[in-house]
Amino acid sequence: MLYCDKSHYQNFTPPFDIPESWQWVKIDEIASSNIGLTYSPQDIVDDGVPVYRSNNIRDNKICLDDIVYVSCPILEKQYLNNGDLLICARNGSRRLVGKNVIIENLERPTSFGAFMAVCRSCYNPWIKLLLDSAYFNSYLDESNSTAINQITQKMLLDFILPLPPKEEQSRIISAFHSIVGVIDGIDQSKKNLSESIANLKSKILDLAMQGKLVPQDPADEPAAEMLRRVNPKAKIITDNPHSWNIPNTWTWCQLGDIFQHNTGKALNSSNRDGIEYEYITTSNVYWNRFELDDLKKMPFKKNELEKCTVRHGDLLVCEGGDVGRAAIWNLDRNIMIQNHLHRLRPIANEIHIPLYYHVFRHYKDKDLIGGKGIALQGFSSKSLHQLAIPLPPYNEQKRIVAKIEELYSVLDQIEASLQS
Repeated sequence: MLYCDKSHYQNFTPPFDIPESWQWVKIDEIASSNIGLTYSPQDIVDDGVPVYRSNNIRDNKICLDDIVYVSCPILEKQYLNNGDLLICARNGSRRLVGKNVIIENLERPTSFGAFMAVCRSCYNPWIKLLLDSAYFNSYLDESNSTAINQITQKMLLDFILPLPPKEEQSRIISAFHSIVGVIDGIDQSKKNLSESIANLKSKILDLAMQGKLVPQDPADEPAAEMLRRVNPKAKIITDNPHSWNIPNTWTWCQLGDIFQHNTGKALNSSNRDGIEYEYITTSNVYWNRFELDDLKKMPFKKNELEKCTVRHGDLLVCEGGDVGRAAIWNLDRNIMIQNHLHRLRPIANEIHIPLYYHVFRHYKDKDLIGGKGIALQGFSSKSLHQLAIPLPPYNEQKRIVAKIEELYSVLDQIEASLQS
């Protein structure tokens, strides 16, 4: 069936080919439309006529949270009907303009707001499919010559869409929803698998911190003896400070007894003495990686250089921001640090730095650093120094890290395949 004289489209270049049984039509040839209700704050009441607005459309459904009720004159055309296609016609966010929903199961007279539009047609399911398409988004981008994110009545009614026969529309829509259902199922499965991977990584760290990830070797020097040897002043903790047990060959100790640590230089605009160097702060440190775009500089005096210089292999821990977040500096060039970062260096070769990156990751997951029960937002040098941590024998430290990395590598490959 032809809906109009084809001469109306003499300046229209079809963006793609359609079957001979289809036809290009403007929305105003198969539907009517109008904008919604304008009301003032004085019109809002506790229980009047409900008004649907943009934020009431969520995930192709009507959400009644934050619904507005009004008591003001409403035109007949500003009431919604079942089957209407309700469209967000104006919004501060471009991505929300055009979101829509087909109205179903109205239980009471309901209106819609002035920044909304309604489309009424027996072809609404097909029109909705086209409004959700990249083809319509491209049309909006071309039509919006101003900075306002909107769909005017003219823009909506002038939109030219391909129209199949009614029976074919139903078949296409049914097939489309079947495909979307499969895709949604795949997405949910990927989400579930990602959550399972995160839980499995956490479980791996649980086992690692308990000495259950790799077997103990009786030939290894016990950790307590090793600690006394490398730091005779170290405090060996005999009472279990946490909720899990460790093997007899391990010991509990304070972090400050196996690491030298300090924070960097405070940013002070009045202090201009010294040579300017690039520096990093908490915003550059992520879990086991760094973001180094647009590094800033500040002056460092000669007597500040040793304290504030980070070299390959140093462990950096956030004192502020995301408290306890850690990464190992694995670049061959040195960098300076600001005072909101802790720089940790082991006091002896018998301390395997990568293990203690994983300790911080585990402690953070368990809310043992900067957790909900800690009122202070920072992670002071004193708190860092006194943090009770497990110390395995040196060779076992390396075996634990090797096993963690082996298992994580498999999980990371699975995660990467989910993103591809």
